[in-house]
Amino acid sequence: MEKYYKQLADNLRVERAKRKLSQQKLAILSNVSIETIGAIEREIANPTLDTLISIALALDVDLNTLLSLKK
Repeated sequence: MEKYYKQLADNLRVERAKRKLSQQKLAILSNVSIETIGAIEREIANPTLDTLISIALALDVDLNTLLSLKK
């Protein structure tokens, strides 16, 4: 499972950086706490589907973008 959390964290950081968003700004846009955003990026959170959808919508990306695995 660790590789999935790592890939989610990497994908989230990349998409957030593309939009030049801080964790705080993404938290505001997604209505997800900054602590949760940080925990996901540090690979220690087990986010719910609702949380992932909120983040994806705030980033204007498909949910698959955050969950995609690199081979």
